[in-house]
Amino acid sequence: MKTEYSIAYVENPEESAWGIIGRGLHQYNQNQAGDDKFQRLCFVVQSSNGEIAGGVLAELYWDWSYIDLMWIEEELRGQGYGHRLLTQVENEARKRGAKQVYLDTFSFQAPDFYKQHGYQVLAKLQDFPMGHQRYFLSKKL
Repeated sequence: MKTEYSIAYVENPEESAWGIIGRGLHQYNQNQAGDDKFQRLCFVVQSSNGEIAGGVLAELYWDWSYIDLMWIEEELRGQGYGHRLLTQVENEARKRGAKQVYLDTFSFQAPDFYKQHGYQVLAKLQDFPMGHQRYFLSKKL
């Protein structure tokens, strides 16, 4: 007997479907392109008592680095922490074999910061969100 399938909405996918779908896609990608050698990188701006005041989260796969999240508390901005975080994560990615890096940011975040660090705009989506743009940038390491 043939199994019937339907499509259903899942309220909280991170609790169930996310892992199944993610593992399935990961396995498919690996079959097509080989081992991605996935690694995570994280550097934080931390006070002497251990409080995190910012940081950068990145991923490495297929000789690329993806800067997923970067944030610094407002009162620490403009003091060089962003530059140091970006430099450290790029250097660590390079040391681990990454040849290029990419990221996305919004017009109200930091596209000029990344451009000053050698990133080139690959694409720009208008009105994402309305009245702003979303930028996709990359750079050779």
